Amino acid sequence: MFRVSFVCMCLLGAAILGGFCLPAAAQNLAVTIDAGKTAEPISSFVYGQFIEHLGRCIYGGIWAEMLEDRKFFFPITADYDPYRGTPNVSKDSPFAVVGASPWQITGSPDSVTMAEEDSFVGEHTPFIEPGSGIRQLDLGLVKGKKYVGYVYLKPQQQSTNVIISLIWGNKREDRESTQLLVVSNQYGKYKFEFAAGADTTKGQLEIEVTNGPCFVGTVSLMPADNVEGMRADTLKLLKELNAPMYRWPGGNFVSGYDWRDGIGPRDTRPPRSNPAWTGVEHNDFGFNEFIQFCRLVEAEPMVTVNTGFGDAYSAAAQLEYSNGSTDTRMGATRAQNGAPEPFNVRYWAIGNEMWGRWQLGYMSLAHYVRKHNWVVDKMREVDPDIVPIASGNAGEWSEGLLKNCSDHIDLIAEHFYCRERTDLVEHTSQIADNIKRKVEFHKQLREKLDQLKGKDIQVAMTEWNYWYGRHEFGELGTRYFHKDGLGIARGLHEYYRNSDIIFLANYAQTVNVIGCIKTSKTDAAFETTGLALKLYRNHFGSIPLAVTGSTEPLDIAAALTEDGEALTVAVVNPTEQQRELTVDLQGTQVRRTGTLWRIAHKNPMAYNEPGAEPNVFIEETQITDISSDVSLPPLSISLYKLSTRR
Repeated sequence: MFRVSFVCMCLLGAAILGGFCLPAAAQNLAVTIDAGKTAEPISSFVYGQFIEHLGRCIYGGIWAEMLEDRKFFFPITADYDPYRGTPNVSKDSPFAVVGASPWQITGSPDSVTMAEEDSFVGEHTPFIEPGSGIRQLDLGLVKGKKYVGYVYLKPQQQSTNVIISLIWGNKREDRESTQLLVVSNQYGKYKFEFAAGADTTKGQLEIEVTNGPCFVGTVSLMPADNVEGMRADTLKLLKELNAPMYRWPGGNFVSGYDWRDGIGPRDTRPPRSNPAWTGVEHNDFGFNEFIQFCRLVEAEPMVTVNTGFGDAYSAAAQLEYSNGSTDTRMGATRAQNGAPEPFNVRYWAIGNEMWGRWQLGYMSLAHYVRKHNWVVDKMREVDPDIVPIASGNAGEWSEGLLKNCSDHIDLIAEHFYCRERTDLVEHTSQIADNIKRKVEFHKQLREKLDQLKGKDIQVAMTEWNYWYGRHEFGELGTRYFHKDGLGIARGLHEYYRNSDIIFLANYAQTVNVIGCIKTSKTDAAFETTGLALKLYRNHFGSIPLAVTGSTEPLDIAAALTEDGEALTVAVVNPTEQQRELTVDLQGTQVRRTGTLWRIAHKNPMAYNEPGAEPNVFIEETQITDISSDVSLPPLSISLYKLSTRR
């Protein structure tokens, strides 16, 4: 037996009771870690993520396009009033919801009309008279940074001149312009490039027609450092997060989404009203972009099919587009869209929350059982090797699906979200408590249902997170605090303790929208929840070990690395009180040196802000002698990695 002591000390000093300091020994907690007792390996997919076409998750978060309504879904009018207030997003917020055209007329009110005939994309195209133009305000610019863009133009007459300007101030010299000579009688694509002369969140892009009226088609403006259309700053953090799986495109969004709108030439994909949330769906980030995104971050794709307003034939066609050879109709279409090799997507979520009355296409359980089986049957005709994931909800709905669809289910999805609690221990324990509740329900079903005998249908927690507070980063863009990071860490511990029944989990939603990464117009930063996910994904082991003893309110998890060459021990202390923990390690020996990663802050409400120095961060230190006492701050996550003696 090898004994290691961990000492957790309050930043404010020893605990005080009745005016007297309690000795450390009075707060001893003991735990045993047995390396000889292992559980099912932890699936790497418990570190998965979920992105949805909602708020600023994709547009404004992952995707680098800077312009709102670049395809002119909203008509441009003289009444410039683009922003809408919502219950949790102020109209004056820098991330207010766009509910009308964000393009402002620079000339007389009647100098810009919306032409329906020969529209470049969508229902109408701006037609601008000479001496007038349009501009978009409120762009985030960084001094010295390069920006690239393009615009589709068509003169009504033989030729015209169009001036494109990037503006960063109120003076005449606070702009850079380029003049375009437009001579074609068809829409042509005209490129431009600028460098910003100052930092601002009030930048403008202006399109001015100087002679001869002109039609303006799709417009684009991106930072020049974008990576295949993705924001470079966000992508950097996503790679550090190292999530092994992404679920897309929803969420409630998917039940009104036609995936065909998101394929083909990006600039002529139709703009739509978001079917489930607010604002415009540009259809710039579609199936091909999602697959490319997954390749950039080296993650497995999970695609959700529309079982709300969609049907089995549409789902089967989407699967053929994804996985079919070029000899198939949809596989050939994929090749025409620049992807001759199949995407080979294995994981397919069959619908989203079809048990919820808020869901487009919501139906009764009896009806949905038939639809689920129909969709899976048609999809298996295209590719019998897919992994279908049922849209469950612990209770009558999940039981009904497992009872009537068990031959059409490989995994069953569950969702949960947690609100804020005033008590720190209660707040941080909610995530773990909800996981335990879901797991216990499914374990009972395995005993109850004859249809599950001999089957191992595991749980896919395809949405889980905290969800409360004001929307600081746009629609559903809630801020997270240090206490939320502690709760996410405790949730991961609970996934490890149930590795035999939890196969995957998708934290919802990765960027901005209740996300673990937040962005401003020009910067990106890890939330406290993202730090916890990053820490465990990159450093915690995969072979869970038995942990016994009374250690509340501390939460402890331990695991060996896959090769057995290191022991990892993680301790979450959600309190502000001094503790001392004695750990008895059985079944293996460890070396006297190792690494400690720690996330700690004395303020449970501490948070990080894009563009500012982080208040909460991961600190890495080397342990030189594990026999000495180790001070663990309160309100902390501490992850130790110690090499084993072999």
